[in-house]
Amino acid sequence: MKHEERKDFDKEAAQWDANPGRVKLAHDVADAIIREARPGREMDALDFGCGTGLVTLKLQPLVRSVTGMDSSRGMLEALESKVSSQGLANVRTQFLDLEQGGKVEGGYHLIVSSMTLHHVPDPAGLIAQLAGALLPGGTLAVADLDSEDGSFHGDNTGVLHLGFDRGMIRGHFERAGLSAVREVTAAVVAKAIEGKGRREFPVFLVLGTK
Repeated sequence: MKHEERKDFDKEAAQWDANPGRVKLAHDVADAIIREARPGREMDALDFGCGTGLVTLKLQPLVRSVTGMDSSRGMLEALESKVSSQGLANVRTQFLDLEQGGKVEGGYHLIVSSMTLHHVPDPAGLIAQLAGALLPGGTLAVADLDSEDGSFHGDNTGVLHLGFDRGMIRGHFERAGLSAVREVTAAVVAKAIEGKGRREFPVFLVLGTK
């Protein structure tokens, strides 16, 4: 069952990082991005759907600049608080709501997105937008769940897709004009699911180059 109602991420922002499993997943995905995309100090990066910046701030020391982009002002405020308290000069935030007609603009050497795609009505359209915002030679790296039965979130409010087929996502990358498209397993999340025992949910990372 997919829930069309939007999740209130503003409301959840203050406690978002209190979930250790969520933090671990973000760090595992960030580690996979760093390993596969090899961010460098000459790069300007974008983290689309950045939330509280768990991936953003893992990239921060490795790149020239990183922009955290999200449709939740509450999440961006949480990231801004971290940036201020740590005195980081190369991180900025940007509010953008695709459902209100927002468009991803700018030129980036690296664009990443972690666990955001399943909240987006048109994944193919988003991937095309992100690819369009890459500079020549830039890399797009998108992480999300493999197809699942809806057990992962428990409350599927705002979950528009129950994971994805990796081949379908690779196809979206290729149709967006990206080359050298490849995939890895970025993480495996183990969860106890009521009535179903302990389950493992793989998280893919698909990468492509402009």
